[in-house]
Amino acid sequence: MTLEAFADTIIPGVKRSPEDRAVAGVSPDGGAVAAGAIELLEWDATGVTDGLDGYAGGLNRHALTLAAERGLALDESVPPFVALSFDERTALVGSLTAPGHPEKSLWVSLALFCNMAYDSAAHTHTAEAIAAGHPGLTAMGVTAPDADGLWRFPSYSYGRPLADLHPDTTPTGSPA
Repeated sequence: MTLEAFADTIIPGVKRSPEDRAVAGVSPDGGAVAAGAIELLEWDATGVTDGLDGYAGGLNRHALTLAAERGLALDESVPPFVALSFDERTALVGSLTAPGHPEKSLWVSLALFCNMAYDSAAHTHTAEAIAAGHPGLTAMGVTAPDADGLWRFPSYSYGRPLADLHPDTTPTGSPA
């Protein structure tokens, strides 16, 4: 729940239900949590999986410190970071990722994985993510592949070809 709240702070999303405490619901669209941030963090390819309990514990310790400094009474039925308001979460994450913070590299690393889940769906096949309505890929306008599973782009992003094809280029794009 703490890591979901962190991911939601990085890229906010819509609540999954009225009772959702981890996702603050400050966006009308799906954010990092809906994009699979937790699944990506739990994927052993990230190299952070073994440290996730430490990240959650650290966030909660920092949340308790922030609450004490600001005189905030936190709801004890949820982890301390989750009990913070979205603005308080944002302020805390901002301080943890600020230049000069001794733990900056840890928190920036975690934030990058949350962005990666949203921006690229790195933990799942792109075509499957698009078919499932992945919020980040949808927001960026990534379209489904052609029926054969390949992406083709009939119009150039700059409105023109960047270079003429080499005369020895085959129809599949390979050199002769």
